[in-house]
Amino acid sequence: MQAVGQCSVCASRAAGGLLRNPTDLSLLRTNKNGLRRGAACIRFISSRKPGVQKLGERTDTEHISKAPFSVGRGLYAIPFTQQMGNLSHDSLIRRAASVVTDSSSTFLSQTSLALINALTDYSKAVHTRIAVQRRYLASLGKLTPAEKDSFLEVINGQRAEASDRLHECKRIESTWINAVNLCKMAAEAAHTSGAEQASITVRTNIQVAQSQVGEARKLSADAEKKLAETKVEEIQRMAEYAASLDNNEEHEVHEAYLRED
Repeated sequence: MQAVGQCSVCASRAAGGLLRNPTDLSLLRTNKNGLRRGAACIRFISSRKPGVQKLGERTDTEHISKAPFSVGRGLYAIPFTQQMGNLSHDSLIRRAASVVTDSSSTFLSQTSLALINALTDYSKAVHTRIAVQRRYLASLGKLTPAEKDSFLEVINGQRAEASDRLHECKRIESTWINAVNLCKMAAEAAHTSGAEQASITVRTNIQVAQSQVGEARKLSADAEKKLAETKVEEIQRMAEYAASLDNNEEHEVHEAYLRED
């Protein structure tokens, strides 16, 4: 009802301008805004169906008037018609390509950090296992059965932890590889659309991420190399320990034989 009242006022103002000055055609021509408002309001009133509008009911006119803003809200939260008026299609494409490169770079940064941390934790777990295992090998023949069981329990626990860390590295590495590939596609798309600076930036980010992950991989590879060396030492030490046990048994048997004589 308020809208109808406003439209009636507009129409009366427009009509009043005609009745007060019937001969002044020049004034009629200059009063275009008033006539347009009046005509628009009259068309709006004539197009409405009779009856009382229900609460919450929206007309087609309202829905159509809000449609351009709804479409534009997905693109930088401004009306689509305003974007088309201010920016060309090429400008919108370059801006969208820059957004894609920024998002992919963030994805790469987060996955790189996660992978570096996972590789670091794996390297620490391997080094801890190496240290415990070497202490055990150095103590062979000097441990009580309880101490030996305690050492073996710790070694098995470190072995399980290193295995879990390695599994975590492989899982995150798969995501990291996807992030690198996504950044490469984003860089290519930015280059093709003309956003050259965005393309250069994301390519630089790829190189930095690969370099940092490469350093973490090198540390984990060094830890695995030392672990392999420790395993070789373990085999040699266990063989020496077994041989010493055999020699002791033979020596004891020999002494017992001499005592019998």
